[in-house]
Amino acid sequence: MTGGRDILHKMKEKACFMASMPDSPDTRGKGGASKRITHGSHLVKGKSNHAMEDCLVCEFKQVHNNDLGLFAIYDGHMGHDVANYLQTHLFNNILNEHDVWTDTVNATRRAYHSTDKDILAKAFELGKGGSTAVTAMLINSQTLIVANVGDSRAVISKKGVAEQLSVDHEPNREREIIESKGGFVSNIPGDVPRVDGQLAVARAFGDKSLKRHLSSDPDVAIELIDNDVDLIILASDGLWKVMSNQEAVDCIKNMKDAKAAAKHLSEVAIARKSKDDISCIVVKFQ
Repeated sequence: MTGGRDILHKMKEKACFMASMPDSPDTRGKGGASKRITHGSHLVKGKSNHAMEDCLVCEFKQVHNNDLGLFAIYDGHMGHDVANYLQTHLFNNILNEHDVWTDTVNATRRAYHSTDKDILAKAFELGKGGSTAVTAMLINSQTLIVANVGDSRAVISKKGVAEQLSVDHEPNREREIIESKGGFVSNIPGDVPRVDGQLAVARAFGDKSLKRHLSSDPDVAIELIDNDVDLIILASDGLWKVMSNQEAVDCIKNMKDAKAAAKHLSEVAIARKSKDDISCIVVKFQ
């Protein structure tokens, strides 16, 4: 039985690590959008002893006559099972909301909450860990809906100037909320702030043992895609710990190949001594 579990664990690990979807052909939006859109992704396992815990989604698809770009980073902790679950279910849950096309922001919020409830209900199967999430849904190449919990980040570049679309949910920023729920934020010298001395983010999926002090409520932003938009970067904190938003944009703004750009960002982060898992998605508008 132990051997069977080991094989299953390795299969799940591989599925998570190989989560990058094949790049789609060049895509143009409805109404003859003037820019060609390409995308690419790259994952690198960090130097820690645990298995790769990042997963991602990076694909275009058609849903109800809408051209959708679906991009997401899921940075797991204490295992990759929750991140893997999000990779399979979160976008489907968003798209299954009855008002996803008329009230996308609230539909996204409800889907985040319902997905977290499902994860908590499956804690025996998925384990005690959790995951951050940043999702970006590009609708008909014209409207971008970004949502996130945790510290995985989405950045947009307009004429070469970086703008963060997501919110880093750091424990110190939400100390009052955490303490009002009976929790605390530790600030030990030499370590990052942690919820109840354990988790380095204030919002996450899963983490059943900490849930009474954590939130899975996403910040949601809407961005209209115009001719000023050059590119979008989604990445886990393995990148952002060693690179500012503007540095990331400057690194790849002259690269035409989105997949090569995602790989280059990861390589620069490694050269800057990032030790965490790195997952990166680049969407280029050319």
